[in-house]
Amino acid sequence: MDADELNWNAALCDQWEFHWNHQVRQRLEGLTDDEYFWSPVPNAWSVSPRGASTAPIQAGSGDFTIDFAFPQPDPAPFTTIAWQLGHVIVGVLAARNAAHFGAPAASYDDWEYAGTAKQALEQLETQLATWMSGVRGLGADGLREPAGPSEPYPDAPMAVLVLHIHRELIHHLSAVSLLRDLYLHTHLANGATR
Repeated sequence: MDADELNWNAALCDQWEFHWNHQVRQRLEGLTDDEYFWSPVPNAWSVSPRGASTAPIQAGSGDFTIDFAFPQPDPAPFTTIAWQLGHVIVGVLAARNAAHFGAPAASYDDWEYAGTAKQALEQLETQLATWMSGVRGLGADGLREPAGPSEPYPDAPMAVLVLHIHRELIHHLSAVSLLRDLYLHTHLANGATR
């Protein structure tokens, strides 16, 4: 089969779905609230009860906010699992779902961030399902269309955006997995049991 015969839409969907089904999903199972909010360093960016953070920007419309600053400090602050998931749910997925696939408008400022690990994982699953349904619906022709004015590179084809979003998902959810490992081994070293 040559590149012209390949179903690129199916290949892009398979790329993420394989990673989700065989690596990421099982790594997220059993995520606790302690892990969700845990930080191994002081002053990490996180999702916090409204008014509890000291970050320059505390975005969100509900009882919990996510930490930000513009410009971003150098070096960038350490981020918790809660922050990583909040970023993926809103900035990576929900905003794109709204811009490209007819989902409700979403931004860091108006999002109701999850106050528990369970709620965050439910939000993640919902946004992933919307994203994958939208990507599947693009077909070969839709992948060639420009991403449009809601994206930093509006003339780039949607296929480039899909690859970017999948890269972002792999990056941030790998960081979540690493933080879970660090949490487990830190707590086991301090005498906790599984």
